[in-house]
Amino acid sequence: MSVPSTVCECSVDRRRFLNASLAIGTAAIIGSAAISEVAFAAAMTKAQRDKLTPDQILALMKKGNKRFSMGRRQDHNYLAQQRKSANGQYPVAVLLSCIDSRAPAETIMDLGIGDVFNSRVAGNVANADILGSMEFACKVAGAKVVLVMGHTSCGAIKGAIDNVELGNLTELLAKIKPAVAATTYAGERTAKNYAFVDAVARKNVELTTDAIRKGSPVLKDMEASGAIKIAGAMYSLQSGMIDFFA
Repeated sequence: MSVPSTVCECSVDRRRFLNASLAIGTAAIIGSAAISEVAFAAAMTKAQRDKLTPDQILALMKKGNKRFSMGRRQDHNYLAQQRKSANGQYPVAVLLSCIDSRAPAETIMDLGIGDVFNSRVAGNVANADILGSMEFACKVAGAKVVLVMGHTSCGAIKGAIDNVELGNLTELLAKIKPAVAATTYAGERTAKNYAFVDAVARKNVELTTDAIRKGSPVLKDMEASGAIKIAGAMYSLQSGMIDFFA
C-alpha cells in the first residue's frame, strides 16, 4: 500500500506506538502505511500498549528499521520521553541483542525511551539470568514480544568458530559452538569467510529462540496462549536493514 501524498513517512512523530492499534484497526492491515502515519504522545501508556498484538508490535519495529535504513528517523524528544516515563514504564517488547557498538537496537529500530527492554551480551546468547529478565519483562511488566537479534560480521561468532579461549569469554563462546556445528555450509568454514560467519550467526539466533522456549516454561506457555511471540532477527551492519523471522 502506498503512503498518501499528504503524509510523509519521515515526518511521523513518536505516537506510532501509542495509538497504533486505532490506526491499524485489525491485524489484516499490519504492514500498511497506516502504521507509520499515526500521531502520538511522548511515552507509552499501559492502555495503549495493551491494545497492541505481538504481530502489530513486530510490524512497528519493521517500520522503524525501514525509516532508519532510509535516513528518515523521527526527531525524538528524549527529554520529554524521559520525563513522561519516569513514573512508570510499559515496554512493548524485550530484546536480546549483541553488545556490538554498531548494532544498538533502539537506534536501528527508531525507538524511544521506554519502548523496549534490551538485554545485551556478546553473541546474544541466553542464560538463566537472561531468561529471568525476559520472564519479568513479559509476565510481570506486560511485554508482548521476545526478540533475539544477531548481526552480520559478529566478533563473538568468529571467536566461537576459531575456538578462542580467554578467561570468562571461553565459557560464553562455548554457548555459540553448537550453532557452528549445526550450520549447514558447503564453503570454507572459517572466521575469515564472512558468509559462513553470518550463516552461523543466523543459526545461533534460531538455537537461542529454541533455548528460550526450552529453558522457560513461563515464556513457552505465554507463547502457546498467544500472549507473546518469540521471534528472531538478523541485522546487517552493511545495509542497516533487519531481517525478521519467527
